[in-house]
Amino acid sequence: MTPLTREQVRVSRRISMLLRHRPEQAGLTLDHNGWTPVAPLLVALGIDRAVLDVVVSGNDKQRFVIEKGPDGVDRIRARQGHSRRVAVDLDLPPAEPPVTLYHGTPATNLPSIRRDGLRAGSRHHVHLSPDVPTAVAVGRRRAADVAVLRVAAAEMAAAGHVFHRTDNGVWLTAVVPSGYLAGDRFTELAT
Repeated sequence: MTPLTREQVRVSRRISMLLRHRPEQAGLTLDHNGWTPVAPLLVALGIDRAVLDVVVSGNDKQRFVIEKGPDGVDRIRARQGHSRRVAVDLDLPPAEPPVTLYHGTPATNLPSIRRDGLRAGSRHHVHLSPDVPTAVAVGRRRAADVAVLRVAAAEMAAAGHVFHRTDNGVWLTAVVPSGYLAGDRFTELAT
């Protein structure tokens, strides 16, 4: 995969903001599952379809998906990460998680995580990674000093917590209580 240019990254961030948090800023309407037609998004961004296709296919985390809707019109949505203020149901079936999942976070977040566990905050779900390198990369988007927490996912599922897996490999769950964070409740792994 060829890295996106600075301008393409700017477009990707704008798409994320519109599809995940503020579709109304561009006059977009998301359906119940978060889909919107491609054409109005292109107009709102002032780009052509070729640019959109490069940004979608070159996005490092594969955040977006484009497909033909039932009406034959191309549509786009964010795979995950929507704010609670954006009412969407991604229609993801429950999935059996692996034994362990990971969460990368700035180390400064550890005191609140120790107290409250992992909470979705302003988003629909807590996002978990399938491996340590991915969790480190996620945490590093916000800080250089990253802690990676191990989540006892299979144990959570056995206790009734529901997990979903997106097409791009991100695991979602409503909350991770502090008791399911492995080791000494919180284990910072060397990065």
